[in-house]
Amino acid sequence: MRKKGYGSGAKYAKGDMTPMIDMTFQLIAFFMVLINFTEADQSERIHLPSSELAKPPDAPLEFPITLQLTKRGTVLFVGEEIAGGRLSPLLLREKQVMEQRGRLLSEATIVIRADKNAKTGKVQEIIKLCQELGFERFALRAKQKQEDG
Repeated sequence: MRKKGYGSGAKYAKGDMTPMIDMTFQLIAFFMVLINFTEADQSERIHLPSSELAKPPDAPLEFPITLQLTKRGTVLFVGEEIAGGRLSPLLLREKQVMEQRGRLLSEATIVIRADKNAKTGKVQEIIKLCQELGFERFALRAKQKQEDG
């Protein structure tokens, strides 16, 4: 029996690109979930002071609560600019959320990113307020001073 060759009139099978496109979008979504969002908690309005003692943290914090003090004395919390007096109810809400999750307040770390032109007294007021609510761990952020070489 004679086999028919592929002539000019034969139709070739074309690959369906749909599965490949689906897989590409799934990979994009997967990597977007894995992106490190540590930079998301930082505002460009805050210019950290330089310090020779500053070093990156050894490990990521388990329950960070980031407060950013502007040079005007207001606090940026979860993207919202808040006057100092309105910070207490928001921190109280964070405390309640931790208690509802069965977590101790000692597991939370208050990360304070203060602008280099912010008044030191304001940083102390924020720490005192947090301590009154029961928070115990604090981390102050500064920009690592670059060595001239």
